[in-house]
Amino acid sequence: MIVDATHTKSRYNQKSPKEFLTEKSKNVRKAVYQIDDSMREKFPEKTNSDEVEDELDYCREVISVIEKEEQIARIPSVQEKLNVLKEVVEDYEEGLTFSADRDARVGHKTADTSLIGYKTHIAMNDERLITAAIVTTGEKSDGKYLQELIVKSQNTGMEIDTVIGDAGYSGKNNIQYAKENELQLVSKLHPFITQGTRTKEEEFEFNKDAGMYVCKAGHMAIRKARIGTKKLRTNKLQTYYFDVEKCKVCPLCEGCYKEGAKSKTYSVSIKSTEHEEQEAFQNSEEFKEKAKSRYKIEAKNSELKNRHGYDVATYQGLFGMQMQGAISIFAVNLKRIITLMKEAK
Repeated sequence: MIVDATHTKSRYNQKSPKEFLTEKSKNVRKAVYQIDDSMREKFPEKTNSDEVEDELDYCREVISVIEKEEQIARIPSVQEKLNVLKEVVEDYEEGLTFSADRDARVGHKTADTSLIGYKTHIAMNDERLITAAIVTTGEKSDGKYLQELIVKSQNTGMEIDTVIGDAGYSGKNNIQYAKENELQLVSKLHPFITQGTRTKEEEFEFNKDAGMYVCKAGHMAIRKARIGTKKLRTNKLQTYYFDVEKCKVCPLCEGCYKEGAKSKTYSVSIKSTEHEEQEAFQNSEEFKEKAKSRYKIEAKNSELKNRHGYDVATYQGLFGMQMQGAISIFAVNLKRIITLMKEAK
């Protein structure tokens, strides 16, 4: 069984309201400058405020300036972008939340890139048929769903002896589960995934793509540092530092951030001996040979996204994303079954 997770962007709210308004007003100004560069002097000064209301006022002024210049406003390239800006402003004035997706959450691809949307955790057999899938919000970690994917795949009648995945699946619980169920786990160790004896797994989750922890509010750590003694066989700590300014205004700060604190950190133990068996296995030729099959699921993710529109959500909400996932996976499995039937003839 090969496992992986793929992100799907929400079709809504991929930018903040202010960013959305700023983008549309900028498009209008650029179209105007291409016609008459002297119009730069007539537009109001850009706002430096973070308030949406201030950006709305600026957009209204931009609209007013252009409408006074009738000759420019009638030019199709300007008129099209001006109408878009006017519609966006009207939507916000009426209190519409057309760009909001109530279930979409921030997911991190790397330490510097993120998206708002969902994540689909996928299991696939060696014949490239998807045997199980779990659709979650975008901030969930990959490894947490491995055991459920195994059980779901076994319920379809699949007999599993080996599970192949990336470093996101090599947490302590998954290694123990594989050992208890006589499964080979072909997943490279990451020294910072182990939660040790901490009991905050639901509050802080490790994002293996970014190499950082993310809190339950979806905020990613801004830096990390290793602390502890240099003595051998002594546990060290990897400490992750969060933006305390975000913590101060976070609606989920109760029990997490202490009022007045100048910093917010989360530390995990780096175990030196706990994963010795897994480390020995990942250095073996057998591990390296089996790990080569992981590309198959990456190709399947690419097929879902590029041929079946799975890169962007079609509907709003988690239920809509689950429906889209079911339909898309059914389609790619059906195509694969037909291919296998042709090859068998």
